[in-house]
Amino acid sequence: MSTELKLRRVTTRVFRCPLERPVTTSFGTMRDRPMVLIEVEDDQGARGWGEAWCNFPAVGAEHRARLVDSVLTPLLLARTFRNPVQAFEHMTSSTAVLALQSAEPGPFAQTIAGVDTALWDLAARRAGKPLWQLLDDRGGATIGVYASGLNPDRPEHLAKSKQQAGYTSFKLKVGFGTERDITNLTKLRSTLGPEAGLMVDANQGWSVDQALEMLPKLEKFGLGWLEEPIRADVPWSEWQRLKSATRIPLAGGENIAGVADFERAFDASVLDVVQPDLAKWGGLSATLRVARRIRELGLRFCPHYLGGGIGLLASAHLLAAVGGDGLLEIDANPNPLRSIIAVDLEDVRDGGVTLPARSGLGVEPDLVTLDRYLVQH
Repeated sequence: MSTELKLRRVTTRVFRCPLERPVTTSFGTMRDRPMVLIEVEDDQGARGWGEAWCNFPAVGAEHRARLVDSVLTPLLLARTFRNPVQAFEHMTSSTAVLALQSAEPGPFAQTIAGVDTALWDLAARRAGKPLWQLLDDRGGATIGVYASGLNPDRPEHLAKSKQQAGYTSFKLKVGFGTERDITNLTKLRSTLGPEAGLMVDANQGWSVDQALEMLPKLEKFGLGWLEEPIRADVPWSEWQRLKSATRIPLAGGENIAGVADFERAFDASVLDVVQPDLAKWGGLSATLRVARRIRELGLRFCPHYLGGGIGLLASAHLLAAVGGDGLLEIDANPNPLRSIIAVDLEDVRDGGVTLPARSGLGVEPDLVTLDRYLVQH
């Protein structure tokens, strides 16, 4: 079978699932869960699935889908590609000026990432291999996971339920005031026990001085990492001030875009845990390169992810391909757009999941069940 990719159709679908309990961060609240699902079909009828990051702003999902329809689809249908990497490079170079002119490099990167994931899924299906095996057959199907998205309102209850479901590591959202943050951490450590992995995410919510003030208060909790304590665009010299003031590993990367920017982060020697988000920038084509570089440097690769089931599965396959002691982020909050699709990731045992041997991402989204969440774009 030819390895060339000749597409005859690209289809985008936007889904929104209302939330009974909004997801709260230090910078804003999510009142529904969006998902931009991208389907590609080649000239032989083989299909692949991808997902683009679209959580913010609230109207972001529809906008991303329209970018795929109006800008990327004509580029993809106009020619044949040797492989997904060539298609990724073609989409990136062909839209570079337009992304600058519209001041929207982020949305363009996210839509390209979603299409790229779909092309890799298609390629793996055609090869008859699980996606992780196509990326790097030296990896393994079993990966570690952690329960993310523990909100500041009684997080110990949700964490306990996830511990009973097989999770052994957990991440709390902080940045809601010192007293509230420390109270929540105290309750979590008491509820989960001293052996549980416990991490915190400030979502860029502190100034450098506020972070420096918080660090001593966090030390006693045995944290696995402190994620984005300050803004991602703060000079690395400021991050180095934090690094020198604490034993807690620093984590970041979801808001870094581009190989050059990741290299600058590596040169700063600040991040112990690096968290690129393949749905937000890079897809599999570029993020695989970054993930391998993370592993080469002896750092911990823990892919960031918050979205629907296709992007989560792609992140899982990337981690499985790269290997190491990294953990896959799985949001602890209910999200049918995740659970309906990524059924295999619901079976957590002893803090890990095992990916199925099926080809590609190993899933066909149940569009009939998902139809209740479909919106027009």
